[in-house]
Amino acid sequence: MFKQTSPSGQKINYPLLSDRTQKVSKMYGVLNEDEGFAYRSAFIVDPDGKIRAWLTNPQPVGRNIDEILRIIEALQYYNDTGLAAQAGWKPGDEGIKIGWDYVGKY
Repeated sequence: MFKQTSPSGQKINYPLLSDRTQKVSKMYGVLNEDEGFAYRSAFIVDPDGKIRAWLTNPQPVGRNIDEILRIIEALQYYNDTGLAAQAGWKPGDEGIKIGWDYVGKY
């Protein structure tokens, strides 16, 4: 319904999920059952169906698409190079090696 009635919704060119029964938000542990709403969450799922990252914000705080995209790009970078993306990493930045031997060296 949102996609048909909202001008911004009509611009969306990917599938949307409706969770009117709250089954999905309950399964993912983001449902506030007392208040009857799902927390603002994003789940990054790889092609094998494994959850690689999730972010859940308190109700008054919206999701940050730039950070979600940064996480996706960092995971892809790690998959390609084996190097991790440190805090503040952006595509094009050098990554870091991970493991106990590298703790405190960056």
